[in-house]
Amino acid sequence: MTATPAPVPATDATALVLSGGGARAAYQVGVLRAIARLRRQSVPDSKASPFDILVGTSAGAINAAALASHADDFDGVVARLVQVWSHMQAHQIYLADALGVARTGARWLTLFTLGWALARWRRARPRSLLDNAPLAELLGRLIPLERVPQMLTQGHLRALALTASSYTRGDHVTFYCSADDHAPWLRSQRQAIATAGFTLDHLLASAAIPFMFPARRIGDEWYGDGSMRQSAPLSPAIHLGAQRLLIIGAGRMHEIVPPRAGTGEEYPTLAQIGGHAMSSIFLDALAVDIERMERINRTLALLPLAARAAAGLRPVQSLVIAPSARLDDIAARHLGSLPRPVRAMLRGVGVNAASGGGAALASYLLFESPYTRELMALGEADVRARRTEVRAFFGWPIRKPPPRQSAVPSSRN
Repeated sequence: MTATPAPVPATDATALVLSGGGARAAYQVGVLRAIARLRRQSVPDSKASPFDILVGTSAGAINAAALASHADDFDGVVARLVQVWSHMQAHQIYLADALGVARTGARWLTLFTLGWALARWRRARPRSLLDNAPLAELLGRLIPLERVPQMLTQGHLRALALTASSYTRGDHVTFYCSADDHAPWLRSQRQAIATAGFTLDHLLASAAIPFMFPARRIGDEWYGDGSMRQSAPLSPAIHLGAQRLLIIGAGRMHEIVPPRAGTGEEYPTLAQIGGHAMSSIFLDALAVDIERMERINRTLALLPLAARAAAGLRPVQSLVIAPSARLDDIAARHLGSLPRPVRAMLRGVGVNAASGGGAALASYLLFESPYTRELMALGEADVRARRTEVRAFFGWPIRKPPPRQSAVPSSRN
């Protein structure tokens, strides 16, 4: 449960909030497949999406945009997402061959040894470790963004919000498209911008993992991954009128990682430091915002209704579904699935496929089906374990199977 100043009248809208995490977003698709299955069991005749408002960041923005573009056929779009993530290969996301890696990552790592002077002399100014040009082609085939305004007009969707971070101004920006009249909001170092429609640049900007993928230009500004400087991941959904939030994370909440034998004696590798930084970017803000909303709602529960109204605060129901297992450990088992040139590049910063070292960093880049399928299976299992909570959240009834008819022996004349 959470509360926030209500810039718009409260509605009964249900929002889906999808966090970032690169390849970890496969977990979200497993959760969605399980939810679609539960919905079919409870409300078999419905095709519409159970979500009125979709909010996505980074890779979550890609999944959210796909859902929005086919909001009139929830089961169908989930099936398409399952198909794509089940057969995922790194070369569909970034150039993973030797030449492609050499043009970006290898050249960038060379700067650490040969220096910027030589790099300038060669006019080699790589913008990122990896070139994600293939991702643009995949998204162009997977997500018909031109359908989003149509879904809004026809009432299949209330709003779609995608977040990015402006390198130009240093602000966190939420681009949103809504069927209702929602005025843009402005808070400290974060703002909302209304748009008539979304483009591939919005998706690529939101999913531009810092250092890994290049920034994208929207208008006069350069944007990167929306998880950076995202202090309030739940805010867009609430500003857009959501009364209920289903939040899917990309990592375990409040986990305590036990120390591993011998790791304290060695200086951390760049991969370890990078993995720690990625966790801070993709996981910490969501966990903190969830704690904040729960604390505010507990406080609201103590106030009389008149005091709540005077304060401009309203409670929001929430359900958080996050991995029940450490995705770093799962990634460690699949490091060998990465293409050899990518493994060679990551080995230079401390990722070791044999020992599993640096798996936290690699877990965001492991766009390979053995890893994504295991994450999807984990998402489905987590929903099955909490199916009673999920049904209660949506208000779905438990349909009992029709009674079996006992066989009656036929009589012959």
